[in-house]
Amino acid sequence: MNFHSNKAIYIQIADLICEKILSKTFKEEERIPSVRELAIDLEVNPNTVMRTYEYLQDLHIITNKRGVGFFVNTYSIEKVTAYLRKEFMEQELPTLFKNMKILAVNINELEKLYHQYLQNNIKNSNEKK
Repeated sequence: MNFHSNKAIYIQIADLICEKILSKTFKEEERIPSVRELAIDLEVNPNTVMRTYEYLQDLHIITNKRGVGFFVNTYSIEKVTAYLRKEFMEQELPTLFKNMKILAVNINELEKLYHQYLQNNIKNSNEKK
């Protein structure tokens, strides 16, 4: 995993786990890797992974079954979507808007590019089937 300096490592790990939940690599009510397993896989300190798991527990995305391990909660996909959406709105959009202002990018240009992106993605996903 490539860690970026602008975001705390435990948050980056939380984002990775959330992506795995959304992609259904980690399914609802199933066990996720132990703190030790994930720390070894990501080559980070186990305390960092523990902090990630505590953070995700606070968001009600995972739960700890003492002596058994950590599990993905029911309805976690909705919770992860809400969490990532909030993070996007608070972190990514302000940077995008700032850059748009600096570069004098018109909202209509952005909308046009977004629609092109969607069309290309639909076309590419249909070709893969």
